[in-house]
Amino acid sequence: MNSKDVENKIIENYQKDENMMILIFAQWCVNHSLNPYEIYVKAYPNQQQNPALKQAIDLTVSKEEAGEIPDQTLLNVLSLFGNEDLAFVVSEEIGNIKKNTD
Repeated sequence: MNSKDVENKIIENYQKDENMMILIFAQWCVNHSLNPYEIYVKAYPNQQQNPALKQAIDLTVSKEEAGEIPDQTLLNVLSLFGNEDLAFVVSEEIGNIKKNTD
């Protein structure tokens, strides 16, 4: 494998991982009866067209079918990919959810 092949493989793996992160985010939103698109736009108002988010939303399942995604897991995954703005908005939503269940 030459250096270009290695570079392409690294990029491909990163993109797969990034898509998984987006799917985790979208499914977490569905699990909490939130609209993933609306939450995303709060964090990134200038990125209203995000094909990866649309694809992830299409892949989500109902909250009855989905497994639980712990809040901290989502926040860790978002931070891992540098999505601090989205992690901040998600943290606010977590606070709202906790207020409404107390």
